[in-house]
Amino acid sequence: MGRWHGVADRAVRFGVAFGATRVAYGRLRRRPPGDPASWERTNHAGRTVHTQAGAAAAGGAVLGALPAVPAALPAVPAALATTVAAACGRYDDLRGDERRGFRAHLTALRDGEVTSGAVKLFGIGAAGLVAGALLKERPLDKVLAGVVVAGTAHLVNLVDVRPGRAGLLVLGLGAPGLLRGALAAAPMGAAAAVLADDLAERTMLGDMGAHALGASLGTAVAAANGRFGLAVHAAGLVAAAVYGERVSEFVRGGARPCAHPCG
Repeated sequence: MGRWHGVADRAVRFGVAFGATRVAYGRLRRRPPGDPASWERTNHAGRTVHTQAGAAAAGGAVLGALPAVPAALPAVPAALATTVAAACGRYDDLRGDERRGFRAHLTALRDGEVTSGAVKLFGIGAAGLVAGALLKERPLDKVLAGVVVAGTAHLVNLVDVRPGRAGLLVLGLGAPGLLRGALAAAPMGAAAAVLADDLAERTMLGDMGAHALGASLGTAVAAANGRFGLAVHAAGLVAAAVYGERVSEFVRGGARPCAHPCG
């Protein structure tokens, strides 16, 4: 009975996230809030596409974390991290800062300029640490969990350089996590709901959607792992961030432009 209950819980979360994302996506496409132009971006092929999929996926991931929640399931940290990551990503989508890499944003901050990248770095980092503190009991585990949450948000956004890559990464990384917990079903359902339109270049997740799905997935990973697993994931995510920083410096050096809006 317990095994079947777990399967049902995963299916419910995936279904809720998928359905909520599809409904929100349809409504946001028909009537985007605020200035419609603020939801438009230029993709890697130079086409103008909309980013309502990111907002819809963020909302779907939050709702997918909530159904049938016993006290032991980390719905609150998942919703918190996803919401903050979405807000910081939307801010970056609106600001459109072209600087890439942590070093560029930290250098600007040292000079007194608060860039949208710095807002993401500190906002999502803080949300990750709060989520980690809610997920784990021991101080080291709290910090490692925070790194995993924030690092996964950064990783998903980092790979969002071509249509569909961020969504496919969420599905690929989330699938093994379903064996250890139900929470990964939420970002997977949300990503699946808009993947076809993303691949067809009708929409893109933008920073808002990529960061939100990454934070949601990171919370699921952190919740399902003990200290060793957290340490392994955190080390891998830090390595990916360092590699991404080097790629950003290479891009800023003029080798080639960023092909898909990323940060």
